[in-house]
Amino acid sequence: MSFFVFPNPVNEKAARTVAAVVAATSALVLVTGWWWLTVPLALGFLGRVLAGPRLSPLGWVAMRVVAPRLGEPVLTPGPPKRFAQGIGAVVSTTAAVLSLGLGLTTAAAVLLGVLTIFALLESAAGFCAGCWAFGHLMRLGVIPEETCEACADIRLRSRATV
Repeated sequence: MSFFVFPNPVNEKAARTVAAVVAATSALVLVTGWWWLTVPLALGFLGRVLAGPRLSPLGWVAMRVVAPRLGEPVLTPGPPKRFAQGIGAVVSTTAAVLSLGLGLTTAAAVLLGVLTIFALLESAAGFCAGCWAFGHLMRLGVIPEETCEACADIRLRSRATV
């Protein structure tokens, strides 16, 4: 097994835990102006994109410590979650560059505001905007169906408690 593998399926409870911490961190940056926090935020997303929880302390704690205490896992396909983490990596990295590198804190705040809203939607309501976009891109043929067979065929989806 390669080190750079994203888990498939993903425990929805762990994903929602990560989203809650992302939302809290983003909101903290917006309230305090502690733009340096965008760096660990971006690195966390990058680590999760590259290797799932292996390179993300937050992902590891969410998967190994928090999620098991929330009951039986609720499984969902991994590829859309990885796609969503990629979007988070781009948004948070751009916010870090804009704020710390270019001093454009208003533009960075807009990006973090959007990230906060979508992370809150994932953590509180279970709506993953990146997963939603992934599904639409599959239907449009931009993402090949074989990328996520469970996404393409509703009968293969495993959202039930295992």
